[in-house]
Amino acid sequence: MNKLQLRTQLRTIGLAVAVGLGGIALVGCTTTPAGSEASGPSARAAMDRSVDSTLARLYTTVPGSRELVQRSAGVLVFPSVVGGSFVVGADYGRGALREGGRTTGYYSTTAGSIGFQAGGQSKAVVYVFNTREALDKFKASKGWTAGADATVAVGTVGANGAIDTQTAQQPVASFILTNVGLEAGAAVGAAKVSPISL
Repeated sequence: MNKLQLRTQLRTIGLAVAVGLGGIALVGCTTTPAGSEASGPSARAAMDRSVDSTLARLYTTVPGSRELVQRSAGVLVFPSVVGGSFVVGADYGRGALREGGRTTGYYSTTAGSIGFQAGGQSKAVVYVFNTREALDKFKASKGWTAGADATVAVGTVGANGAIDTQTAQQPVASFILTNVGLEAGAAVGAAKVSPISL
């Protein structure tokens, strides 16, 4: 092996190591470990403001979503679910459950993923409980997993730009919002949701 080949191989290995360490560092910077968050009245007030802002963005982005939420038994809003990965990743976020426009509890969500993308991303996740039965089952659980404990339909928008009728007829529907708007057709996967104290 000549010097040029050796240098090229060392550069490639160095780049791979740098990308790997960068991905790990990014996860450490963007994902807040469970149990290390602030708590108390100011944390609850900040969360409620974030939930208000997320719902306002949903209403602006998805025509008909305001009416869907108003008719629902409850809505669970995670304003910022942050994920990062390098081969194996994790998503984490905190949110609040609203019933009749009032916050009735706070929750965390976690989900694992496997992929080859390095980096982090943030998204808002909204679960709409269209039936009282689905909401009661969620509230009675100590740890609820989307897809295992309840089928969660992907909230879809019809050709007219409004929520289609199938979404409103599902017991639980979900919407994922990114910086560019509604992530059409995106499923929440096996996200685990657990009650927390703020």
